[in-house]
Amino acid sequence: MKATLAILTIGVVPVSEVLPLLTEHVSEQQITHLSLLGKMSREEVMEDYAVEEGEDLLPTLLSDGKLANVSRQKIERSLQGVIEVLDNQGYDVILLMSTAPIKGLVARNAILLEPMRIIPPLVASIVDGHQVGVIVPIEELLVNQEAKWSELEQTPLYALANPITDSEAKLIASGQALLDKGADVLILDCLGFHQHHRDLLQKALDVPVLLSNVLMARLASELLA
Repeated sequence: MKATLAILTIGVVPVSEVLPLLTEHVSEQQITHLSLLGKMSREEVMEDYAVEEGEDLLPTLLSDGKLANVSRQKIERSLQGVIEVLDNQGYDVILLMSTAPIKGLVARNAILLEPMRIIPPLVASIVDGHQVGVIVPIEELLVNQEAKWSELEQTPLYALANPITDSEAKLIASGQALLDKGADVLILDCLGFHQHHRDLLQKALDVPVLLSNVLMARLASELLA
């Protein structure tokens, strides 16, 4: 029996960039992609997921190509509901493609891969004391970074570069600014960044670059082998 994979995203995420990494071991027909908000209009999203008092903001890219602040707590509840459906449908692996601070998700039978639980300790083991520079797309995401990377031996340095709206020159400049401050390893911590962004930085700056979505995709592919 061939292994099956469900890729679960919150907003609009171009999963086509990671499919080649996943299809090394399974055919594309065995992979399903579901987006919680990706096919909803902005009005529909805000009707169901607007932030209320006491809830946390979660910036998410919608189908109109623009960010929206939605409720993290409401997103978590909906994601858990989708995971339960996928679990009942018999998927072997469920890959949450999100770098958001999502917590408390559970799968009873499938292997659930959550970047927030896996990526920080994995990166910490890889960099082993090096000074990390983290590039994120928008300032709002900086709020959660300190807690996210608390396992690193040295406090990371941060810079902004948006893979959708900024130029390649801006990305290189952000990477260079981190190197100038002492970083010797860079992390592209947004699902909008892809392998060509990593290759661009490595060639321009001659520095190791880790890409969150590639790390997750490779881990998923090993589980599907």
